[in-house]
Amino acid sequence: METMDITLRINGEPVRARVEPRTSLADFVRERCRRTGTHLGCEHGVCGACTVEIDGAIARSCIALAACCEGAEIRTIEGFDDDPVMRIVREAFRDTHGLQCGFCTPGMLITVRDMLLRDRAGDARRIRVELSGNLCRCTGYAGIVRAVELAAQRLAQERANGTVVTRAAGRAMSGEG
Repeated sequence: METMDITLRINGEPVRARVEPRTSLADFVRERCRRTGTHLGCEHGVCGACTVEIDGAIARSCIALAACCEGAEIRTIEGFDDDPVMRIVREAFRDTHGLQCGFCTPGMLITVRDMLLRDRAGDARRIRVELSGNLCRCTGYAGIVRAVELAAQRLAQERANGTVVTRAAGRAMSGEG
């Protein structure tokens, strides 16, 4: 089988590997890099469970090829540990009981963080539209919508207080004002 060498960064760490051209990014990060927080659901890019960031933009890792990510910066759910906006999102989901089984959780959290950074939360209808690419089979979305609303309020308050600084392009910079 033909293979190729790739070099990229996953959660800030350089990774060099030999992969088959058809290897999905999801399989690569889970099996080769042991970042198992990235979940595989539909494997067709529909359910959102495999959502990661590629060069700062969210993407479905099940339909992205690892070989096409040469030189890219990949961030999986494990790479958001120190992210101030993700902290707000996680706390809001915890406080509103926004998730149940946890299967959709990584992709949902990454998507919500991106939505907030793009100021796309809005009202409940807008939130549902923004989350339409992330499927949850457990919650009925009411708790998730409440969590997004709460996270948006908390982020606005922290921005106003200067405790969270974000770029307009959608990437969190730091927790310092």
